[in-house]
Amino acid sequence: MSAFYRERDGGLDLFVRLTPKASADQFSGIETAADGRSYLAAKVRAVPEKGAANAALERLVGGHFGVARSKVSVITGQTSRLKTVRIEAEPSSLASILGALSKPLS
Repeated sequence: MSAFYRERDGGLDLFVRLTPKASADQFSGIETAADGRSYLAAKVRAVPEKGAANAALERLVGGHFGVARSKVSVITGQTSRLKTVRIEAEPSSLASILGALSKPLS
């Protein structure tokens, strides 16, 4: 099993599996794919048209991590369910949030 994030200079990359057209914008835990890669499961109400679901994901991540929306961007997977989201912030300041996301959600 791999980590669902990777620290970078000046930030971190989250590996996300996005489900659009959900009933609420939320994280729903960590999923492991058949190849052993881990993803943060996220759901958004937006539809996957004209970047609406990606924008909703960026808002969700920014709000949850307490960073400005302008510091969050989908860098890969624009038209895929599997995405990489970059957060521009000091990784150490995000550590407690990453730890909480790693625990099972109830």
